[in-house]
Amino acid sequence: IARQAAKSVVAAGLARRCLVQVSYAIGVPEPLSIFIDSYKTGKVPDKEILKLVTENFDFRPGMMSINLDLKRGGNFRYQKTAAYGHFGRDDPDFTWEIVKPLKAK
Repeated sequence: IARQAAKSVVAAGLARRCLVQVSYAIGVPEPLSIFIDSYKTGKVPDKEILKLVTENFDFRPGMMSINLDLKRGGNFRYQKTAAYGHFGRDDPDFTWEIVKPLKAK
């Protein structure tokens, strides 16, 4: 979901580059921290990008599975990732590659 968030930031024109880092602790459903770095390419400050990202993406592990529809299609979907990897491909089964529009709340 961090990749999807970063791609969405770039697609929205908020930055030319974006890194999203998320840290977790065992047994804690919410992430301990979410860090955004636009490498000084942001059209708005990184704090504003972080606010938009946290308003539009649910980083809880259980919700990531639901929002990315990871259980659909069984293992067949993941077998396709064994060849050529699982990033940067325009396969409709790779829901993590779909850009999500960012909306301010």
